[in-house]
Amino acid sequence: MVERELCKVINRLKDKKNALIPLLHVIQERYGYIPPHTIDLLSDELNLSKAEVWGVLTFYSDFKLKPPGKHIIKVCRSEACLAMGGKAVQEYIRQRLKIDFGQTTLDGLFTLEDLYCFGNCACAPSVMVDGKLYGRVFPEKIDTLIEEILSGELKKDERQV
Repeated sequence: MVERELCKVINRLKDKKNALIPLLHVIQERYGYIPPHTIDLLSDELNLSKAEVWGVLTFYSDFKLKPPGKHIIKVCRSEACLAMGGKAVQEYIRQRLKIDFGQTTLDGLFTLEDLYCFGNCACAPSVMVDGKLYGRVFPEKIDTLIEEILSGELKKDERQV
């Protein structure tokens, strides 16, 4: 997002009550994360301390402080998914991608995130890839999803369950 565009959005929303969170969502949507320079800009424009902005950023786990991978894989770590084989799925994904939760592969293709319940317990274990929820996901399905992404068959805007 060009700085001028960002300033326009900030100016449009800054007088609204609790404008910080909606503005953080706008910034993250545009950049994929919250770049450090936008923290200073929000602090100045919203008349908040940098600590206040930083506190909100670090409180909500959905806000990213560094660029994520091109594809986001979220794995449910709730009890229902764990009881249905989710632990093995978690370990398999971590080994397959050679990263841990909260990390991005060296090539920048995949970021692995954990989540506690998608609300899809009847179809456990559950995984979300680029915003699309998949149920009854076992290692074979993970391989299929990753291979489809790598081959270009599974595109962000053309996903199939």
